[in-house]
Amino acid sequence: MQNNPNNAIGVFDSGVGGLTVVRALMERLPFENIIYFGDTARVPYGVKSVETISHYTREIAEFLLQKEVKLLIIACNTMASVASQVVKDLSPVPVLDVIDAGALGAIAATTRRQVGVIGTPTTINSNAYARAIHQYEPDVRIFSQACPLFVPLVEEGWLDHQVTRLTAQEYLKPVLAQDVDTLVLGCTHYPLLKPLLQEVAGPGVKLVDSAEAMAEETAALLGELKLANPQRGRPDYQFYVTDVPLRFQTIGERFLGRTLSNVHVVKW
Repeated sequence: MQNNPNNAIGVFDSGVGGLTVVRALMERLPFENIIYFGDTARVPYGVKSVETISHYTREIAEFLLQKEVKLLIIACNTMASVASQVVKDLSPVPVLDVIDAGALGAIAATTRRQVGVIGTPTTINSNAYARAIHQYEPDVRIFSQACPLFVPLVEEGWLDHQVTRLTAQEYLKPVLAQDVDTLVLGCTHYPLLKPLLQEVAGPGVKLVDSAEAMAEETAALLGELKLANPQRGRPDYQFYVTDVPLRFQTIGERFLGRTLSNVHVVKW
């Protein structure tokens, strides 16, 4: 299959969280066309079995490949932690995932080799970040913490709320006690909490935003493979979802930082 530089980048997630990755891509690669798929009818994935997550992930990857994307980005940490190999095995185009991008970002940021990782229970329990980081740098010490309340707080829009601040202080206490110098935001919802988390963590801790890390890795790969879009016109953004929940527009626009248009509903 001839991979065409004019083709879109395909980004997918279990819901709206991956729009933080889309936002980072729009800022870093302003001429790239993007097709986003959010499985909003079947979210959350974090409570589902590995088999179910793998099955859903395969379905979505196949849908995007039919749209002739030139690159696939798994923007969901839960999907990436259990099913990235499934996508790599079936995809004729390159596949990137947020866990690998976050791992590389952490290695670049840490000076004392003490790294904290926060994420959903599924991502943390899968140990995917520790595996990815150790694959590159075996001597990095990793301290992980599941933060199940962050996703609902972000979706509620409580980005700088006292409840969120207290929750963050509780979650980060055991990680910060380990004297980490780097904290990986291992969930695509968490970049919206960045100012608050930085405040709680303090100036001595570098935050690694996997959405930004993903955009950097994408830019580097497109350059390397000569797949950057040569067109300098207005890019085309398309959004596919499996359901339009009541607050989808509000939450989606908060994640994207702009108006959410061209939304299509896919019925399996």
